[in-house]
Amino acid sequence: MNTIDNLAINSIRILSADAIQKANSGHPGLPLGSAPMAYELWAHHMNHNPANPEWANRDRFILSGGHGSMLLYSLLHLFGYGLTKEDLMNFRQVGSLTPGHPEYGHTVGVEATTGPLGAGMGMAVGMAMAEKHLASVFNKESYPVVDHFTYVLGGDGCMMEGISSEAFSLAGTLGLGKLIVLYDSNRISIEGSTDIAFRENVEERMKAFGFQTITVEDGTDIDAIGAAIEVAKADTEHPSFITIKTEIGFGCPAKQGKASAHGEPLGVDNIKAMRETLGWQYEEPFFVPEEVYEHYSRLAEEKADVEAAWNAMFAAYCDEYPEMEKLWEQYHTAPDAKSLIENEALWLTKDKAEATRSLSGKMINILKDIMPNMIGGSADLAPSNKTAMKDAGDFSAENPAGRNLHFGVRELAMTAIGNGIMLHGGLRAYVATFFVFSDYVKPMARLSALMGVPLTFVLTHDSIGVGEDGPTHEPIEQLAMFRAMPNFHVFRPCDATETSAAWLSAVTSEKTPTALVLSRQNLNPIPGSSKDALKGGYVIDDCEGTPDAILIASGSEVDLAVKAKAELAGEGKKIRVVSMPCMDIFEEQSAEYKESVLPKKVRRRIVVEALSDFGWGKYVGLDGAYVTMKSFGASGPAAKLFEKFGFTVENVVNTVKTLF
Repeated sequence: MNTIDNLAINSIRILSADAIQKANSGHPGLPLGSAPMAYELWAHHMNHNPANPEWANRDRFILSGGHGSMLLYSLLHLFGYGLTKEDLMNFRQVGSLTPGHPEYGHTVGVEATTGPLGAGMGMAVGMAMAEKHLASVFNKESYPVVDHFTYVLGGDGCMMEGISSEAFSLAGTLGLGKLIVLYDSNRISIEGSTDIAFRENVEERMKAFGFQTITVEDGTDIDAIGAAIEVAKADTEHPSFITIKTEIGFGCPAKQGKASAHGEPLGVDNIKAMRETLGWQYEEPFFVPEEVYEHYSRLAEEKADVEAAWNAMFAAYCDEYPEMEKLWEQYHTAPDAKSLIENEALWLTKDKAEATRSLSGKMINILKDIMPNMIGGSADLAPSNKTAMKDAGDFSAENPAGRNLHFGVRELAMTAIGNGIMLHGGLRAYVATFFVFSDYVKPMARLSALMGVPLTFVLTHDSIGVGEDGPTHEPIEQLAMFRAMPNFHVFRPCDATETSAAWLSAVTSEKTPTALVLSRQNLNPIPGSSKDALKGGYVIDDCEGTPDAILIASGSEVDLAVKAKAELAGEGKKIRVVSMPCMDIFEEQSAEYKESVLPKKVRRRIVVEALSDFGWGKYVGLDGAYVTMKSFGASGPAAKLFEKFGFTVENVVNTVKTLF
């Protein structure tokens, strides 16, 4: 290793250790051990341009071990992505550009929010899938306009988490040859040696998944690391997994190789000793010699030249294939919400009773012809979720142009992959499973919301209407769980019109993911349903004058509320029925609109929903009542279950009467 490379690597280590010490919080172990591999990758193998972080054909880099964020922040600072030394000094402080874990959309150059271990692995698989699909759509002979790698760096914790196995199993099946995993194998976790809980042969597991496996015995040998990366890049038939054996906390004599290096500052004396061990001559915290900055600047200029060459090729491509330039713009431009909402072909007719999952399937097959970049699929449930796009092909190792994704029974990885596809850019993705299995979906859906990634979730079989499969398959608390999440829209439509509204809201959302919670059983069309469903809640069946009581319902229970209203009207009671397909969007409306739908002076309010009542209190108030689930479900025909649990006209009517 020459002197400038050594200085460049040690600069990463010093900046990381100093920032963590100043914050008195953080994880120095990964940055110190992984600095050589990260430097070698970013400096000599990865195509990226600090002057244009959004370059479409850049290689992607995801730090799956997000706790080691100072590694990434140091790289971004040194390569000139705009992070200043002051930003590094404000590590983990309120409002800083250097939060404890990397946050997409907050810090330039961060490709994904990686907090939960393994999540970055799943999102990297999604990015590699997006690259492979887009290459099949756009590349022409002599014009590889989509041609880049996805690199992900993670450690033992990422490999222990089940999501990595789910995601890598699929990656191998799909032959994602441009996915390269850098495994920081330091054999240490928070509790000590990984031997206490993790003795498997990771490389053999990855071989079984279909990966090319490569091992670098010395994590400080950048020549060996570079050679391994080039071997990985040369095999475009298989994803590659590079085990790089490192020492956690490298360079700190008292901490190197120990669990104590993982998640706490090294201490002033230990940092001084580290400087001596590394031969770092400068005592001043955060000091980097000018020759190092100049070295990184030269590297950045070389990266800019790579983009310039691509830009020239892309310009020639557009001249030769103007129709592809137009298609590229369509793929990389957000859909126009106004034109979609005003397109009457996108509003389904409500001429018969139909399950909202089936209506959703119709919407998918209308939208896929309007939005050629729409891609998605299900966790082995497409026939039940109704998520298959007709005549769109199946994405596979053999057919990367296919738009139907088959995730297998892998809900957690599916959602991370969906995030990765969206983060990559150019595609609009949806994922699907049964609503009850959204428990497996939720951790990565939370990252969707946190990142502002408008992924669409198709979640079917939405209540005890599942029927004979019984309580293991009947969701109860899941709707409340998703409604509780910030920046997340949950739609539970009652018929064709509301299903159209749900899909249009989802595909035009810019920063908010959307869950479509859909019925297995047929639902009657509701005469009063309208495009006002786009407001989240609206009056679907009203009365003359001020109502005596308001029934609020969603999904399959809207029809029940309308029927109960009719019976109560026959007894002289004035009842308003409010459909609330999306509580989250209703909350975004003006105070005046919300008052017009749910006037404060009407205190008799009854919620009718075949799920948990948790979260409805703000609308029901102290004087209201609930017709909801108070327990888990049961096994039996759906109609019998609705009767057993009180979802009948008689019970709704009687519940309303208790308030008078």
